[in-house]
Parts: sequence; C-alpha cells; structure tokens
Amino acid sequence: MYILGLGTATPPNRYTQTECWTAFQASPQFPELTARARTILETVLLGNNGITSRCLALDSLKEAFDLNPDTLHRRFVRHAPLLAADAAWRALRDAGRQADDIEAVIVSTCTGYLCPGLTSYVAESLGLRRDVLALDLVGQGCGAALPNLRTAEALLAAGRCRYALSICVEVCSAAFYLDNDPGVLVSACLFGDGAGAAVLAREPQSGNRRIHWKTSGSALVPADRDALRFEQQQGMLRNVLKRSVPALAAAQAEAVLDEVLATANVPRSDIRTWIWHAGGRDVLEALQERMALGAGDLRWSRDMLNAYGNLSSAFVYFVLQEALRKNAPGGRWWLSSFGAGFSCHGALLEVGPARAS
Repeated sequence: MYILGLGTATPPNRYTQTECWTAFQASPQFPELTARARTILETVLLGNNGITSRCLALDSLKEAFDLNPDTLHRRFVRHAPLLAADAAWRALRDAGRQADDIEAVIVSTCTGYLCPGLTSYVAESLGLRRDVLALDLVGQGCGAALPNLRTAEALLAAGRCRYALSICVEVCSAAFYLDNDPGVLVSACLFGDGAGAAVLAREPQSGNRRIHWKTSGSALVPADRDALRFEQQQGMLRNVLKRSVPALAAAQAEAVLDEVLATANVPRSDIRTWIWHAGGRDVLEALQERMALGAGDLRWSRDMLNAYGNLSSAFVYFVLQEALRKNAPGGRWWLSSFGAGFSCHGALLEVGPARAS
C-alpha cells in the first residue's frame, strides 16, 4: 500500500493553556471542585505539560462548561462532518486525485455517535460515488488511525478498490466531562479537536515523496482495558485515564515494534524517523526512556503536541504530515498509535529521499 496524500484540519479557534485556566476559574463547576482538583488543573495547565495551545470547536471557552448530553451531541454533529470533509479534501488535493477516484472510505471516531455514520456525511460533502464502500469504525480510541489504515490495506490487497480514503476525526470538546478524578481533570487539560486523512493506493504515483506501507502489527491487551477507556455517566462520555498509561503504552509500543521488525528482518537502528502518537508529555518521556531514543527522535510528535494537544486518533496524521513538511530524512520510518483496548499498533514505512532544498 502507498500513501499518496495527507490532509489535516482543525477548528478555527485556538486557545492557550493559560486562557483555559482562566476559563476554568470562572466556570460554575470550579467552586464545586476540591482544593486538590483545582491544584491539579492549575499545575497541568500552567506548568510544563508539553502543550501551549489547543484548537477547540468552541466559539468561546464558556461553552466548554455547558455540560449536558444534548449540547455535547450537537457539537459533535455540527463539527465532526465538517472537520472530516475538510481533512479529506486536503488529502485529495495533496494526492492529486478526484473524489470520484475513491472506491472505499473508512472513518474512525470515538468522541461521538451518528447513525447513519460519518461516512454518509463525508460522501455527501465530497461527492463520492454512489457505490463507494463506506465503513464507520468506532470504539478504538486514540489508537484508531492504524486499524483504519490496516483496513484500507486489506481492501486494497484484496482488489476491492484502487484508491481508498482513510479519515480519523475527533471532537474531544464534545466528550468533555468534569469532576474531581485526576484522570478526568488531566483529560480536560490535554485533548484538542481535529481530523486527519490519507489517500491510499495499491500502486505508487509520481509527485509527492513515495510512502510505502511495508508491514504492520498490533497488540490487544484486554487485561488492561480499564487503564484507558470511555464510560457513560449522566448520558455523557467520561474519560478514564490511569497513571499507569505512560508505562503501559511504552511497553506495548516496544513489543509491537520488536515483533514487526523481527518479522521484517529489520534492525531497530535502521529506523530513520519516528512517528509516535503523543498521549501527552509523560507518554513521550516514557517512550524515550523505554527505547533509549534521542530527544530528536520524538521532535515531530512533541511539536504537534505543543501546538494542538492530544488529538486522539487524528494525531499521527498531523505528525506524519509535519515530518514530511520538514523534510525528514528518507528511509525506514516507524508509525505507531495506541489507545483504548488497551491496544497498540505499529507500521513500518519506506519513505523516499528528502527533497533537495
């Protein structure tokens, strides 16, 4: 499989972490929080948490604290289709393909639910063909990008299509929840809104740098399901985030890496560029320590985390796009995502040489 083009999209409004702290203090929920909860919010938002700002589907930060199921659902309905279609259009333009070329579209999300799913809205917005194979994937959390891409790979390999469109879209501000639980509080400080998309094909084409998806692997660990997941409370999604997640993510990420590289007979030292999902600053630090990586090996993920926060499933599209935009060296690249399940995924890419400056 070849990645022909990439596209990303975010809501227009960007908010700094300092602005978020000010909004928290002015919210009706703030007086109801314990002193410890307030300290956690202040420490995460004003401290060195690796995030400077986030794009959120909010006209003002006051909207974040209107916490009722109908309001949150309307936010998802309003913004998820628009973000998904925007990212998809950008990916099509980057690939030099037309909407009519797409024979399969796969959309992943975990921050809202629509029936019919988001593929219906994307197909309408893009003008996809009536016989397009449309698949909506849910429940895979922050790690969903790679299962989405692996599904496209299977369809391409089976000859079901020549071109497929992969989209991950998350409106995390539609899954906002607030109480005194540390994991809930950290989540409120961490996530941003956005979408990523990729146009995929069986054969390469001229134009952009060649990105060959060579092989991939996954690990699903149900025993650790409760470390990271959504639960329903009062009709709203509440994120469960345990302190064990950074170490868990690093351990599973290394296991998948070693398994895939061993099968491909590729030494770890051959990896030139690392494309990591960034669950947060602590996750990136755990990855760096566990695998003895240099600070530069995580720079693309750190840069995107700083600019956008954790975009959940859409994040790795932003990181891959940034590494290409900044002309990261060609050769073997490693792409990895992880999230609810507990699940972890990785793919070995072969990327063409950097363009001459």
